[in-house]
Amino acid sequence: MRSPNIIAGAALTTAGAAIAGGVSHTVVGGRKTCTVYANGNQTNDVPNILSAVQDCGSGGTIVFPEDQDYWIATKLNPVFNDVVIEWHGQWTFSADLAYWRNNSYPIAFQNHHAGFIITGDHITIDGYGTGGINGNGDAWYTAEAGNTQPGRPMPFVFWNVSDVTVSNFFVKQPQLWSLNIMNGTDMSFDNILCNATATQAPYGKNWVQNTDGFDTMDVYNVNLTNFYYQGGDDCIAIKPRSYNVYVQNATCHGGNGMAIGSLGQYLEDSSAENIYMTDVNVSIFLLIFSLPMTVDDLIRYQIIRYNNDMENAAYIKTWVGALVPQSSYESAGLPRGGGWGSVRNIMFANFNVQGADLGVAISEDSGDNGTFRGTSLMEVANVAFVNFTGYLSGKEGNKTKRNVDNSGEFDKYGIE
Repeated sequence: MRSPNIIAGAALTTAGAAIAGGVSHTVVGGRKTCTVYANGNQTNDVPNILSAVQDCGSGGTIVFPEDQDYWIATKLNPVFNDVVIEWHGQWTFSADLAYWRNNSYPIAFQNHHAGFIITGDHITIDGYGTGGINGNGDAWYTAEAGNTQPGRPMPFVFWNVSDVTVSNFFVKQPQLWSLNIMNGTDMSFDNILCNATATQAPYGKNWVQNTDGFDTMDVYNVNLTNFYYQGGDDCIAIKPRSYNVYVQNATCHGGNGMAIGSLGQYLEDSSAENIYMTDVNVSIFLLIFSLPMTVDDLIRYQIIRYNNDMENAAYIKTWVGALVPQSSYESAGLPRGGGWGSVRNIMFANFNVQGADLGVAISEDSGDNGTFRGTSLMEVANVAFVNFTGYLSGKEGNKTKRNVDNSGEFDKYGIE
């Protein structure tokens, strides 16, 4: 090992002295290793992070020490190849709402944006139970008070990636969807926590809408185990062209539960196939701030009502089969619908539901204006809801299974 070399910040003055605002370079086990130190005082750390990516992002290791809090004041899209990221510390997004609204990366799907995007292959990220991202989302929740406006950036997006492993990692106070995969192959996630809590929201008001926990789109072979979500929207959302997604041991604390969809919003193939959510176990509530989580720490899966906003346990939602005028920003004010494809080989198993409004639901009328009901072009087949236990809120009637809509252009079959 050679002696560390500190760049882009304060140099070491004595052995063991604290390093501030720089990148330390070493070689460990034959791999280039860059250790990034935060500037402090809410000074933008993105330039140092990108310097580490340039030097160690291909065939190297990047380290964020546990005692460091990095200020993310500008967008970034690092590209990696064969990298190990030892993410012990925390990244905190700035609360400069105007900057993020006007400068985040645009995402065409549902007119969203991203602040941090990872691209590349052979990427290993370990948060060691202490590392992750703080999106500073409470500033957004309070400013918008339940009415989402354009420009909120997703804090953790994977775009065009393969062979990815992420473990023992958190995303708290996300500005929008917590963790989103857009075009990913062979990905594994374990011990992931996503928590969106609006500290200023009146009781019973959902100010954390659009803070999904874990979303997939254009993916193949994705495994998610030991997942905890607290928020006000989809716990997990399987979006268009998601294939071979396996989920085991998860918690949904508030929000809409497990979702397949929405699908068919755009004029394209919007299929989702081979989705398996089973033994989706829940951690004890105190584990919300305790990572890593292990199977021994978990109890049987529960969907728990939180702040009067637990709407669904598991559901499938597709759009109508025609272009219909839309006014929401998520449709960019343009006509949407008319997508096609299949929703098949879906398994929801071993759910313990505590107080959700609905147990299971299948709906094919998203985007309808009252005149296009029954036109969905999405074929729903081979769907199983197995071993659902617990109780519902009674708001929609205490039935384990209800609201299976057979109005679509294609009949649904093989639904159990």
